Amino acid sequence: MWKLKSPKPVKLIIAILASDETCLAAAVDTISAHLGPIDLTSDVWPFTHTNYYREQTGPNILRQFVSIEKLIDPGRLAKIKHKTNRLEQHLTDRLCRDFPRPVNLDPGIIEPAKLVLATTKNYSHRIYITDKMFAEATLIYDKGTWKPFEYTYPDYRQQCYHDFFSKVRARLQEQLKT
Repeated sequence: MWKLKSPKPVKLIIAILASDETCLAAAVDTISAHLGPIDLTSDVWPFTHTNYYREQTGPNILRQFVSIEKLIDPGRLAKIKHKTNRLEQHLTDRLCRDFPRPVNLDPGIIEPAKLVLATTKNYSHRIYITDKMFAEATLIYDKGTWKPFEYTYPDYRQQCYHDFFSKVRARLQEQLKT
């Protein structure tokens, strides 16, 4: 019989889309309060790669990533996606914006070899993980660089994102050693 191994802990990241800086700050505060202290925060970038979220979030969407200090079991990703969905609804009620979704929170995990995102939507390249949630390997880390797949979202192909993900990956490796 084969001996089963538990997965190593991973780094939780949250991808944030926000209507404005006030919504973005509220999202970061809420994430920290409900998911744990944040150890790394990316720069803020304009989100201009698609108009998909424009009607829900507004015309001048901002993007930021945060990583949570404490490592997690990768098997928790579906539960965390459910939690971020509830946090989005709480923020929508609290922020009182003209848009139905002023904040979008998408959790993912970084392992040494890949970045995986959770989603509620099934598609050919996504795998059902549990509790009505799916996951996709969005990027792999190979020979010192992040590499996209043909289905990887356009914004996740940007070097500025990769630079942040590399910092998170380095922090993960540092934490795994201790």
